[in-house]
Amino acid sequence: MSMAAGSETGLRPVKVWDLPTRVFHWSVVFLLLASWFTNRQNWMQLHFVSGYTMLGMLIFRLLWGFLGSETARFRKFLKSPLAGFRHLGKMFVREPDREIGHNAAGGWMVLVLLALLLVQVGTGLGSNDDVSVEGPLARHVGKAFSDRLGTIHSINFNLILLAAAAHVGAVLAYWLLKRQNLLRPMITGVKLLPRSMRQPRMAAPMLAGGVIASAASLAVLAIWLM
Repeated sequence: MSMAAGSETGLRPVKVWDLPTRVFHWSVVFLLLASWFTNRQNWMQLHFVSGYTMLGMLIFRLLWGFLGSETARFRKFLKSPLAGFRHLGKMFVREPDREIGHNAAGGWMVLVLLALLLVQVGTGLGSNDDVSVEGPLARHVGKAFSDRLGTIHSINFNLILLAAAAHVGAVLAYWLLKRQNLLRPMITGVKLLPRSMRQPRMAAPMLAGGVIASAASLAVLAIWLM
C-alpha cells in the first residue's frame, strides 16, 4: 500500500521501529548465517569472532529492552501467555494491522529467540571440538563439562533454526492470511496505522550511542576476563 493510498483510507505512516532495533534484527540474521558457514568451513577463528559479536549484540538488546524506544522495551511487548494464544486464535481473521510494535504472540517469540541465542553463545564459550579448538571458558570448566556444553551447543543451534523457521513462517502467514506486511516495517521502521493511533516514543540517538558503547565495552571486558 502506498502512502497516498494510506491517506485515502484513514491510515498514516507511523515510525514503530527505531534504527538500533532494526540493525540488531538483521545483524542477528547475518551472524547466524556467518556462524553456520564458518563452522561448516572449519574457519573457527572467524566462528569465534561471529560468536563474540553476537555476545555484544545480545548485551545491547538486553540493555535496549529496558532503556530503549517504547516498542523495544520488554514491558511493552511481553503480554501473558494467554494473550499470546488468543492472538494466534485470530490468525485466520483478516483484519487491519493495529499493532504498534510486537503483537502478543510475537513478543514471546522474541523472548524465546533471545534465550536460545544466549544459550548458544554461552555454550560456545565453554565448548571444544576434541581436536585443537576450544572456547575461552573450556579450560575453566573441565573437559567433561566442556564436552556437554559442546553437545548442547550443537542441539541448541537446531532449536534456533526451528525457531527462526517458525518466525519466518509466521511472517508469511500474516501476509497470506491477514494481508499484513510485517517485513517492511522491520526494514523501513515505518508502518501504516490508523490516524487515531499515537506515535510510540523513540529513544534519543545519543542514548542509543551510549548503550551501544556500553554493550561493546561489556562484551570486550567479558572476553578479556575469560
